[in-house]
Amino acid sequence: MNPKLSEYIGNILQQEITEERKGILQPLIDYIQQKVKDMKPIYLNFICTHNSRRSHLAQVWAQVAGHYYGISDIQCYSGGTETTALYPKIAETLSDAGFEVWKLNQAENSIYAIKYHENALPVIAFSKKYDDAFNPVDDFAAIMTCSQADEGCPFISGAEKRVPITFEDPKMSDNTPEQAKVYHERSLQIASEMFYVFSQIKKSCSLN
Repeated sequence: MNPKLSEYIGNILQQEITEERKGILQPLIDYIQQKVKDMKPIYLNFICTHNSRRSHLAQVWAQVAGHYYGISDIQCYSGGTETTALYPKIAETLSDAGFEVWKLNQAENSIYAIKYHENALPVIAFSKKYDDAFNPVDDFAAIMTCSQADEGCPFISGAEKRVPITFEDPKMSDNTPEQAKVYHERSLQIASEMFYVFSQIKKSCSLN
């Protein structure tokens, strides 16, 4: 992991998670812990309305947190209830945190490769529906990262667990002087909560 991202993770680990948020995160912890106990692969699909901001941040930071805490058999995905595009400020925010980010094509819905470790495959990021062929078909947890998707999409086909973990949309700051600050704060919040989740997982060798 490059020094800039390692330093950023040090900042993540210093963040406090409130008891209220810990309660919201507990069902996801329980889901991952059961998968580890059963020695089964973990598939997480982070879902928001447009798959443009929060769901991508959650996907990327969950993948990094799993790697950081040695949970190897995990794949994180993201999707929306409709397709738009990954908002460029998300790629910029992740780059500022220390990720290597490549825009693989120039299109209305561009595809990005986001690399967090020299020996790990990059996260491939682009906007897609939650049931896109790129995403898992079954045996996954659907994590609803916005209230609109949670309320407007009551049934997620193939999901064995549904977990609402909603975040405030940084879109509210677009085209304002506060935009960079708000996107950084939302990224740090999501990262901190994903790191907290994986910090609670006991490895299978230590389970009774």
